[in-house]
Amino acid sequence: LWTSNATAHRPNNQVENEEESTREDGGSGEQQKNKEAVRLIPERNWTRPDLPSKCTWRLGASLSQSPHFHSLRTKAPKILPDILWQIGDTPLVRLNKIPKDYGLKCELLAKCEFFNAGGSIKDRIAMRMVEDAERAGVLKPGDTIIEPSSGNTGIGMALVAAVKGYRCIITMPQKMSMEKVNVLKALGAEIVRTPNSASFDSEESHIGVAWCLKNKIPNSHVLDQYRNPSNPLAHYETTAEEILAQCDGKIDMVVAGAGTGGTLTGVARKLKERCPNIKVVAVDPEGSVLIESKEKKLHKPFEVEGIGYDFIPTVLDRSIIDIWYKVSDTETFTMARKLIKNEGLLCGRFKYK
Repeated sequence: LWTSNATAHRPNNQVENEEESTREDGGSGEQQKNKEAVRLIPERNWTRPDLPSKCTWRLGASLSQSPHFHSLRTKAPKILPDILWQIGDTPLVRLNKIPKDYGLKCELLAKCEFFNAGGSIKDRIAMRMVEDAERAGVLKPGDTIIEPSSGNTGIGMALVAAVKGYRCIITMPQKMSMEKVNVLKALGAEIVRTPNSASFDSEESHIGVAWCLKNKIPNSHVLDQYRNPSNPLAHYETTAEEILAQCDGKIDMVVAGAGTGGTLTGVARKLKERCPNIKVVAVDPEGSVLIESKEKKLHKPFEVEGIGYDFIPTVLDRSIIDIWYKVSDTETFTMARKLIKNEGLLCGRFKYK
């Protein structure tokens, strides 16, 4: 989707901050406009999001050997200086009815990331990526942040950009819910929708379009959740530390959906350092290729949002995954409903419905 109200500072891209430019149906006419507009950009300079990681982390290595900036956790004051202080320190809640219904003989706990300011775990990586870019002198006042996202990273990025004063453009596939689009618009983000069918390395994908825009807009940056080490580092230093503190360091298994792999990679690395016998389970939607070897990749459409891809993101460390588990759309949406109805946890695709 593209608009014609471009200026020297607004490229000829579809920006959904006007009501008339927002449509839910993702029809062929919209996709044709998108294709035509992308063709106007002759050169696409970008780094593939599926290249092997150059990360030097290894189990047992000293933190002093890390090339990354590591921050100490700061206790929040009674009155928060801004809403970004409401990112992290989310509650760990015991599930009661669901374990009983399924006959589980364990204590099952849920890390309630919807308590973050923007409503998801992705707030953590958005803040970390932005602040690391600021610290490195890459991101400066007046710059533009562009991020390809399935929705939640985009919301987190838009939230951080709103507080810090950056222009924010989010590129996202058509299948993502209008609830996410409405939140993004409320936060002042500009939105570009891309065809669901576009493969990740296509100019028409949300990733390809983000980099095309980056090459046209002065002083713009794609912080790139698929490759940015700040993604897993956010979870290594905050999410995992919170879980360890909340469980007094006693954890037998951690289960998480696999999207970029940043949550799994960061949390699992820290937990394996502290709890050597822990099992790490990654959940991958049917149709996604994250579980498959390169020789068996076969991507198929699926409706689940936020996890699963048609490529292996650079930040995903598959070596720390002990068990992969495939789930269908039906299983996923059914459990999301049960968590809402039986446990009162407003999570999943239906959070805003």
